[in-house]
Amino acid sequence: QVQLVESGGGLVQPGASLTLSCVASGFTFRRNAIGWYRQAPGKERELVANINSLGNTKYADSVKGRFTISRDNAKNTGYRQMNSLDPEDTGVYYCNVNLNRYDYWGQGTQVTVSS
Repeated sequence: QVQLVESGGGLVQPGASLTLSCVASGFTFRRNAIGWYRQAPGKERELVANINSLGNTKYADSVKGRFTISRDNAKNTGYRQMNSLDPEDTGVYYCNVNLNRYDYWGQGTQVTVSS
């Protein structure tokens, strides 16, 4: 059974940092790309970053230079370091894996940036 479990969200002030984790199980983590999505209040879920099996990363322009994603294949875990957080970054953050053309999602973790 494929499972993705996110953690690390919370309420922070503008300019703060957070690190999110995504622990995976039920599939061969090291062979698959992991996507990080964000769903802001009232908006569609959007892809903000992904990391492939080789560790190559891509970022949306809105987070480039502030967010860094990585993976630890030995721990079946993906990480997302978020710096210089802005209220616009508020939302629920999800990790994702696509296996055989089917998308699996974690339960999401809430990030709220507010003074």
